[in-house]
Amino acid sequence: MKHIPLCALLLTMPALAAAESLPGSKILGTAGAVNIEGAGGGGLLPWAFIGSYASEDEIAATVSASSVNVDDFDLKTTGLLFGFYNRIELSLAKQWLRVEPLDLTIEQHVVGAKVRLAGDTIYGTMPQLSAGVQYKRNTEAEVAFALGADDDAGVDVYIAASKVWLDAVWGRNLALNTTLRYTDANQTGLLGFGAAGQGRAIVAETSLAIFINRYWAAGIEYRQKPDNLAGVREHDWRDVFVGWFPSKAVSLVAAYADLGTIAGLKQQEGLYLSVHLNTGNLK
Repeated sequence: MKHIPLCALLLTMPALAAAESLPGSKILGTAGAVNIEGAGGGGLLPWAFIGSYASEDEIAATVSASSVNVDDFDLKTTGLLFGFYNRIELSLAKQWLRVEPLDLTIEQHVVGAKVRLAGDTIYGTMPQLSAGVQYKRNTEAEVAFALGADDDAGVDVYIAASKVWLDAVWGRNLALNTTLRYTDANQTGLLGFGAAGQGRAIVAETSLAIFINRYWAAGIEYRQKPDNLAGVREHDWRDVFVGWFPSKAVSLVAAYADLGTIAGLKQQEGLYLSVHLNTGNLK
C-alpha cells in the first residue's frame, strides 16, 4: 500500500463535504474514525462498531491517513478498510515510524479483521460486542531486537463493547467504548513482540465521546500498554480529541496525544491528525 500524504486527502475535503450524505443507512458519525492500526475506532484504539457506513445489506470502504508527531518520533499510517453488511470488517494498514534521534524509519504492516457478535451501538439496551484480530509484521526490526524483543511479528486479539446513548448529557449523545486486548506487542509492535521471560498480557483500552451536535464530537482515549522490554519502560497512551463529520463522505479527527516514554525517550507528547474518506454502497 502506498503512503497517501495527509495533504492530498485534505485537498479533497471541500468537494467531498459538499455532499450531505452518501448511500448508507448508518447515522452520520457512527462510522467513527480509523485507528493507527487500521481498524474502525478512535485514533488510538479500535471500537466495537464496524467501520464504514455500510448497513446490514451494504458493502462500503474507508481510506484513511493519519500522523502522530511527538517530540522525538513521527508516526504516519495509511489504511484501507472494508465493512461488510455491518457485520464484518477487514482492514489493511502500513505504518512508518520516524525515529529522529537515530535518523531511521521503522515500517510495520497490519492486517485486521473484526466481527460483530451481538448487540447494537444505538438500538436496544445491550452494547455492541465485537471480536477482532490484528496480524502485525515489523519489517525493520533491528532496533526491536537490539532492545530485547523476541520476534518481528505477532498477533493481537481483542474484544470490544461500544454503546451510544441518545440525549444523554444536556441533550447531547454520549458514546463509550471499552476494549480488552491480548497482546505481546511492544509499542503496538513498532518495537517488536515479546521479550525474554515475558509472555502475553491482557490490557484495557477505553474511549468516551460526547457529540456536541451532529457534526462535531469531542472526547478522551486511554490505552493501557504491556511493559515487556527490560530497561525500556513502556507507558500507557492517552489523548484528548475532537472529531468533525461534515458529511458521510469525509471526516477529520485531531487530538493532543500523550504517549509517555518510548524507547527510553521521555515525555513524548504532540499532535495527532487523521483524515478519512468514505465510499457509498459498493454492491
